[in-house]
Amino acid sequence: MTTAPVPPASPVHLVVMGVSGTGKTTVGRLLADRLGWAFAEGDAFHPPANVARMQAGTPLDDAARLPWLRAIRDWTAEQDAAGTSTVVTCSALRTTYRDVLREAPGRTRFVHLVGDASLVGTRMQQRAGHFMPPSLLPSQLATLEPLGVAEDGVVVPVDGPPAQVAETALSALGLG
Repeated sequence: MTTAPVPPASPVHLVVMGVSGTGKTTVGRLLADRLGWAFAEGDAFHPPANVARMQAGTPLDDAARLPWLRAIRDWTAEQDAAGTSTVVTCSALRTTYRDVLREAPGRTRFVHLVGDASLVGTRMQQRAGHFMPPSLLPSQLATLEPLGVAEDGVVVPVDGPPAQVAETALSALGLG
């Protein structure tokens, strides 16, 4: 018998992070469904100019990422004000980007999805309809600053099926 998840005493906000192709959306949706929390796809917060740059194979710089990160932070803050815990996807490649996300009220925790570059590249090549081309993977890997030991979060390998990755994340977070 499955029991309904118990909501935390105050809102918690999980940011499912990592380079493109690690399965952030798939795992994020699984986490949100399992926990009964609100879900948002971080790519939906990108301004059209960012999407156009990425489609053209141009990596985003810090100035281009900042409005996007602030939009995610603001959505999280709105959900927090409503007493709602959330799961949101966001590459959150640098510590300074994660600092912006942590500006929202409530507890922000990170689930850093990691995988071998060849596995992630293959996944990117196999997906259809996404604006991020595989050619940008090297720039994302070069930009990535792994989750630091002082940051509230967990690192989860993506070499298994998505349901297993989600369960590993929940267990490591103490939410499973």
